[in-house]
Amino acid sequence: MNIRLRHDAIVRSLRRNGTSTVDHLAKEVGASRRTILRDIHALRDDGFVIHSDVGRGGGLQLDPQSMQTNTRLTVPEVFALLISVAAMRADGNLPFSDLADAGLAKIEKSLPSDKIRDLRAILDCLHIGNLSPHQDISDMGKMDSNLLPVFETTFLNRQFIRFDYCDANGHKTQRHVEPQAMLILSPLWYLVAWDPAREDFRHFRMDRISNPISIDDRKFRRRHVPFEDDVCPYSELMK
Repeated sequence: MNIRLRHDAIVRSLRRNGTSTVDHLAKEVGASRRTILRDIHALRDDGFVIHSDVGRGGGLQLDPQSMQTNTRLTVPEVFALLISVAAMRADGNLPFSDLADAGLAKIEKSLPSDKIRDLRAILDCLHIGNLSPHQDISDMGKMDSNLLPVFETTFLNRQFIRFDYCDANGHKTQRHVEPQAMLILSPLWYLVAWDPAREDFRHFRMDRISNPISIDDRKFRRRHVPFEDDVCPYSELMK
């Protein structure tokens, strides 16, 4: 577990349990006592108010009103929020849309300028459309949580992506492709890529992709993706 995930797990545990001990937290997140003590110090520096009580019945307590004062959202995290809102909007199921847009705008402004540039570059690759009513989604699975961080690297750096893919018939292959766009046909999400082996575009359902990694061997060029007429760029949808 990396530092950030460990910090998030500690905060969740303290909020959920009220009081905890260093030993309990160490066991829960799989770290040493020394590491947990460093984490508590770092969390306090970030603005969390964590009290320490010694003796029997004591332990660590997080002030219920305490919150982080420094935003540490990554580009994939903000991107996940934005495209989730876009998917709901496209599906006609976004209550309180004005408040959602205002909140997302504040989050986006909290990013440094270079991260905002990266975020907008990724959003330029996002397209929204409508799923055919005849599409079978009974086998829809869960998407790999590693997809978005890998997409950030591959889309921004124009690197190839390699992954394992299981098609509708259960046939498994390994693909090595150029990621050109992301397409949301709610509730299905697709990676649109140029497949050099087939010399054509291919649509890969993201819930059928596993073990994605970026390949830093050579860069590819951007290609014009021939979408259907009812597919529009994310930027057009959000106007």
